[in-house]
Amino acid sequence: MEMTERQLIQEILNTVDVIYDFENVDEDTKEYTLLIKRQTGDVRDLNVINDEMKHYFNEANFDYQEQVEPAEIDCDIRVQIKR
Repeated sequence: MEMTERQLIQEILNTVDVIYDFENVDEDTKEYTLLIKRQTGDVRDLNVINDEMKHYFNEANFDYQEQVEPAEIDCDIRVQIKR
């Protein structure tokens, strides 16, 4: 059984071990906006977390654009991906 896009995204985010919310989901265009937060006690630099996520999403053939510590949103990294 093949994973859905959403399951694949969740699998990647669980692998990277971050807290996440879907800010926007468009199943038709396969575009997703994710709000990422470090888990309590996670001391990894945000750029390290971002690089790890970017690696997995690129491997899964997603376009990946990120904003680290966006001023207007309560999250550590805001990610827009598209397949």
